[in-house]
Amino acid sequence: MTQKVIHPMVELQHKVQSLVESNIIKPTDKIWKIAFLCEDKWPHWKKELLDFDFTMQDTIGDLLAVEAWDDD
Repeated sequence: MTQKVIHPMVELQHKVQSLVESNIIKPTDKIWKIAFLCEDKWPHWKKELLDFDFTMQDTIGDLLAVEAWDDD
């Protein structure tokens, strides 16, 4: 039996989707709002997002719309 490794960005997407579903944040909110919810892990996630060409002014909906994360 092989285990499927989940890309870290997929994990972030799941967390963010859960926050949207809980009405804590909205898909139209800017990505920088995640900083308040990630606290000490924010520097890591911010770097990851920037590495994938996101800006902090992009919307959370843009983040949730990504269907595949490639490390190319």
